[in-house]
Order: sequence, then structure tokens, then C-alpha cells
Amino acid sequence: MESLGVLLLHPMNAYLEKELDRRFRLIRLWDSPPERRDDFLRANAGAIRAVVGNANYGADAALIDALPALEIVASFSVGIDRVDLAKCRERGIRVTNTPDVLTDDVADLAVGLAIAVMRRIPQADRYVRAGKWKAKGDYTLTTRFSGKRVAILGLGRIGLAVAKRAEAFDCSISYHSRSEKPFPNYTFYASVVDLAANCDVLIVACSLNAETYHIVNREVIDALGPEGVLINIGRGAHVDEPELVSALLEKRLGGAGLDVYEHEPFAPEQLFGLDNVVLVPHVGSDTEETCRAMADLVLGNLEAHALNKPLVTPVI
Repeated sequence: MESLGVLLLHPMNAYLEKELDRRFRLIRLWDSPPERRDDFLRANAGAIRAVVGNANYGADAALIDALPALEIVASFSVGIDRVDLAKCRERGIRVTNTPDVLTDDVADLAVGLAIAVMRRIPQADRYVRAGKWKAKGDYTLTTRFSGKRVAILGLGRIGLAVAKRAEAFDCSISYHSRSEKPFPNYTFYASVVDLAANCDVLIVACSLNAETYHIVNREVIDALGPEGVLINIGRGAHVDEPELVSALLEKRLGGAGLDVYEHEPFAPEQLFGLDNVVLVPHVGSDTEETCRAMADLVLGNLEAHALNKPLVTPVI
């Protein structure tokens, strides 16, 4: 398998990088300065048969065109919106991702963000650390998560896992998906606006595509309203970020918990001073256990391809 040249687009996981280096011929894109990338790719194009990226670093048409020997793109993520799937199909290039293994961690974070926003856990932590509890007395009252109306935008693997967790808090569940699912205890809404208007917490968990780009727009945000909370553990571009910022600053939206942003690694600085917002840096699947399992899936797919065996988690 050492003959399989693998282009790693960005440092993403130490274990994955070590194993790629051990099992294959690893080529690190960052070994070349950005201004010399085209020359670097031309020099290595004949050897690169595989590309490994993630949710932020994918294989676009330009990269695919620069690699005539490319056979497979293995993404260290579930989301593959940064992979040009049409170009891959045109070229007969296989694509894999890492589904299932990160479902629990992302669902845990979704519920954790909701509780953190509503109970203002990070803000209360800062209150204690700043000595304000002793100086000013008890912290302000907050809002419970238990028993709230939780709406899920996208009832796939992660959305369903979020629903199961929220049910344990005695929350009622509603959802919007491309089609109604066989869960009679969950209320289906064909309209995202109607979904937002009938919940306390809206959790974004759908995949990103042309139909879901900015699916959470001003109309949806206004339907959620000044008592509502938005949680995004999907992709940043699911939400019209300027509209979200405006709604929070103008108090047209009650609060937000964000793991993803439209222009990562940049989060809107206007939100930094708001007490009704909790921000984390795209860490939904970032646990030791899940990252190891994701890396093993990437390695398993590359080894299967090199040995002409069925791929473990094929997309195309």
C-alpha cells in the first residue's frame, strides 16, 4: 500500500497523520508555502492517488483537475459539502466520509449548548471567577431546559440522537425534514417557519446543500422570537449569520449556542459581549474516542481502495 500516494490537505489529527505516514506514501500539502502550492501539486500530481480532507478542507474542482491520477477522496468528517461531488462522479473518483461514529458526541454537544445557553453556565462560571458572587450576591435567575418544546431541523442520524436525548428531559419533539419520518410521537412540520414558530429551542442538524443554505433566515429567526433559542451544530452556512447577529443584538432572538460559523475560523465579534450566546470552536466531534474512530474509518477506506475491496463508508 506504500504505492498509494496520499495528499493530506491540513493537519487535523496526530494519530491519523502518523498512520497515513506509516501505511502509505504521505504528502503534506502544507510542506509547500501557499504561493508555491500550484508548483508543489504539479511536482507531485503523478503520485497523488488519494486526498484526505475534512469539513473545512475539501477537494474542489480546481484541486481535482490538478490531480490527474486521483482515485479517491476520503473525508475526516461526515459533511462533504467542500467536496465537488459532481466533478468526482465525472472523473470516477470515489468519495468516503465518517458517518455514525460521531453521532453521539455531536448530539451530546447540541443538548449541552442548549442547557448552557438557557442556564447561562459559562456566564455563571465567569461570575464566580470574577469574585462577583461574594461582592454582589446571587447570580440572576435563568430558564430551564427540561420540558421545553424542542424542534430539530433535519431528523437524520444526529437529529434523531438529539431527539432521544431531549426526550429524556421531558421535552416535546417536532422536526422538519425532506419527508415525514415514522416517529408518531414527533410532530412533523413541512415549513421551517412553522417549525420555528412552535418551539422554544430550534436545533439545526441537517446536511448542507443548495436547499439548506441559509435555511435559517430572518423569517425563521423572527418566528423563533425573543424567547426562542437557536442551536447550530450543523454547518455555519445553514444560518444567515448577519441576520442572526442582528436579531441577537436587537433582542429579536432570545439566545444562541453555536458550534459552527459561516466563515470559520472567524466567529462574529459582535457576539463576544453578549450574555445570551455560547460560542464553541467547531468541536462537535472533538473527543479522543470519536476522532480515533473517525481516523480508523479514513484509514480503512484507503486500505480497502488500495486492495480493491469494498469501501467501508462510501458516498460515491
